Amino acid sequence: MPNKPRKWRFHLTGGALCLDFANTLSWRRGSSPIERLGGYDDLIAFGHQAGVIGAAEGRTLRAAAARQPRRAARAYREALELRASIDRIFTKIVEGRAAERADLAALNERLAKVAARMRVVRNRRAYAWHDTGEALDGMLAPIVRSAATLLTSVELTKLHRCAADDCGWLFVDLSRNQKRRWCDMRVCGNRAKARRHHHRARQVAASHLRLERNPVDFDRLQ
Repeated sequence: MPNKPRKWRFHLTGGALCLDFANTLSWRRGSSPIERLGGYDDLIAFGHQAGVIGAAEGRTLRAAAARQPRRAARAYREALELRASIDRIFTKIVEGRAAERADLAALNERLAKVAARMRVVRNRRAYAWHDTGEALDGMLAPIVRSAATLLTSVELTKLHRCAADDCGWLFVDLSRNQKRRWCDMRVCGNRAKARRHHHRARQVAASHLRLERNPVDFDRLQ
């Protein structure tokens, strides 16, 4: 039997949930972006990996999506719209520009809807937030709150974009020396190291080739 394709492991290196969500579009600034949220099931996978929902809730959402495919499709479309708004807002900011009013208005509209349906409930011995809205889009609420929190926090001054020209992923630099350049050292960082190594190897090879074609007469140098 053929092996099942491996589930995509999202890179949760943005330093904020909203940025990790925005970074679910790979190679955004390149010529061939790769969509990591191909459908509602991928949205559930992101929520689970990011710690927004648990495994049991994920199974419940998959079952609900199977019963209500139209609602699941609508929740998926709303998720992509939210991701686009978040990406545009923070990309403008990292470029030193103000976010568009339309994008802020869209975020505030979603924030108001989230606030209207949130309730504080007692959960065993603790109190917790409970979303009373439609379960299929409930995982978007923490993402909306994360975007609003980052926008209004001092951490916004640590917002950066990956130094790779074709990446475009955003992150909050929480490193001690504040000199982080890459979205993830395992991805763009390693690519940059590989390119530097390849460039040095070509330079060395070119240098050896020149010596072979034009050998140095050391006797004449003495």
